[in-house]
Formats: sequence, C-alpha cells, structure tokens
Amino acid sequence: MTKPALKIGPLPDRTPVKLILLIDPALRAELEAYAAIYAEAHGERAGVETLAPVMLEAFMASDSGFRKARRR
Repeated sequence: MTKPALKIGPLPDRTPVKLILLIDPALRAELEAYAAIYAEAHGERAGVETLAPVMLEAFMASDSGFRKARRR
C-alpha cells in the first residue's frame, strides 16, 4: 500500500532535555517578577522553569545574526 503524501513530515524529537544553568540572583529575581506578571496577565501560573525555554526560543528566533550564521 502506498503511503499518503502529507504536508507534515515526521515530527522531530520533542523529548525534554535537562539543562542546568547557574544565574545571578538579580536575574532570578527578574525572571520571578516576569512569571508573576505573566500570571496576572494570563490568569494562570507558569514557573520560571516553564517560561525560560520559551524565552530562549523567542530570543533565538529574533536574532537575525544567529539565523544568518546558521544558514552558512
């Protein structure tokens, strides 16, 4: 039997990988403040450990120098 031609190919591995970062206390306080404001704005709590990966993804997606270098 022939496989159907779908626009979406095989999904990438989305298994979380544990990464431990050491950050300054001031940055931790800023991240906690962001999480509090996020909870107020969206009516649901999300901890720093949940928000930080999204923040990093957004930062990397917005860094045009990084995207250009990756294409080379």
